[in-house]
Amino acid sequence: MTFTCLTRGTCRRARALTLVSAALFVTHTAAARAQHMSHGATPQGDATSTTMSEVGMMPGAMQQGHDHMNPPPAGVMGAHIVGKGKVMLMYTPMFMKMDGSRIGTRRVSPEEIVTTVPNRFDMNPGMPGVQPPTLRIAPQEMSAEMHMFSAMYGITDTINLMVMSSYVEKRMTMITFAGMKGTTRLGISEGSTEGLGDTTVALAFKLWQGQGQRLNGNIGVSIPTASITERGRMLSPMGMMMDMRSAYGMQLGTGTYDLVPSLTYLGGSGRLGWGAQIKGRIALEDENDEGYRWGNLYEATAWLSYKLTDGLSGTARLAASTQDEIHGQDPQIGGIFQGTYPEFYGGERIEAFLGLNGHMPLGEGRMIRVGIEAGVPLYQNLNGPQLERDWSLAFTAGLHF
Repeated sequence: MTFTCLTRGTCRRARALTLVSAALFVTHTAAARAQHMSHGATPQGDATSTTMSEVGMMPGAMQQGHDHMNPPPAGVMGAHIVGKGKVMLMYTPMFMKMDGSRIGTRRVSPEEIVTTVPNRFDMNPGMPGVQPPTLRIAPQEMSAEMHMFSAMYGITDTINLMVMSSYVEKRMTMITFAGMKGTTRLGISEGSTEGLGDTTVALAFKLWQGQGQRLNGNIGVSIPTASITERGRMLSPMGMMMDMRSAYGMQLGTGTYDLVPSLTYLGGSGRLGWGAQIKGRIALEDENDEGYRWGNLYEATAWLSYKLTDGLSGTARLAASTQDEIHGQDPQIGGIFQGTYPEFYGGERIEAFLGLNGHMPLGEGRMIRVGIEAGVPLYQNLNGPQLERDWSLAFTAGLHF
């Protein structure tokens, strides 16, 4: 597919709309095929009071004696409504690994980065010309963990209140090259940050439901409770350890109030289930306290699920996302390292996921559900040089009562 755009922002929005449309088309096609395959069977998912967790749990219908649709994949957030007076507590750890860098869709080596990407930061104020012409530090790999805790309460059967926060841990390994130029590796340094993440408060709404189908909406605000002033140590090309403010990607939150909306469609027939979701993260402020804001993020996903047993289902999912670069700049984030450049963030990704969901009734209207989902990228077009995503893994455990 070819895009012709007047500006990069226009092109990003065009791609985002195309990805969303594609996801919904896949879901519609899957639904039609599933209904054809299950013709004559009683559709599952009675349209009365179905419960789904933040990552795809749906025990509410079972409590009322009805069949229920297969739960969405473990990595799908904001897809459920609990009944009036009901509570859902969730713990969702997520893990991600990044390894190597890309410029656009092309993979680049650390040696190429430090010999071709211009340095625009003056590392020696007052000494014009005494600075490296290119970047001299390149990331090797990065890992991130997010431990999310959430609670949902049913204000009514159609309106829920949800609060979610997280604890974030990030680690990065960087390669430093010796001197002002060349490809001689001097050494490796490691940096890490950890602490409380941003906090989201949201309302979830049941918008529509029919025979084996439903549509839910979610509107939330992310509150900047995470630190964006974390510091770390990095090996300089001259062999000294530098103490400096960590790169944008190593900070723990956005620093801005962000709008977090989503719209989720779910369907099911026989052993088959399907669904789609579109969501976004949109900054509500021009900049945070440090002078910048993250680019708006738009995501679309579509999935199929299959009931393996009464208590176990498998899922397969495709997801697409697009995000703008960082706008503005933190004056204390700088240096000859790609993570300090606001324009080297954002881009487009398409990922594939496989997962399992299980549940165990506890009696008296209580239920435990667990899930797992693993994903790998199929396509990455990054504003780079930027670390590319290698794999991701999500678990979930929840109690409904």
